[in-house]
Amino acid sequence: MPITILYKTPSMTAEQYDEAIRRLEEAGVLPNPAMLFHTCFGADDNLQVVDLWESVETFEAFAERLAPILAEVGIFSDDPEIHPTHDIIPSTAAWSV
Repeated sequence: MPITILYKTPSMTAEQYDEAIRRLEEAGVLPNPAMLFHTCFGADDNLQVVDLWESVETFEAFAERLAPILAEVGIFSDDPEIHPTHDIIPSTAAWSV
C-alpha cells in the first residue's frame, strides 16, 4: 500500500536540501523507483518535504541511507509522519523547476 511521508524539518535551507539530494544521487539511492512522488516546498530557509512511497518497507530501506546523509549536512527533524495514502491522481504534465 502506498504511503505518504511528511518530513518535519525546522529551518532546512535550500543549500542543505540541495547538498542532501546531491549526496543521495552520488550514493546511488536517488532516483529510486519505489519513490512515486517527491516535492520540496516553502521558503528558502524553511523548506519542507513530502514523499509518496510504494510501501513502508521501501521507505524504511531508503531511510537507512537517508538518515546519515541528513545528519552530515545538518538537517535534523522529528520522526517523519507516515500516513496511508487514500488516493493518487497522476498528472499528465511533466514538471520541472
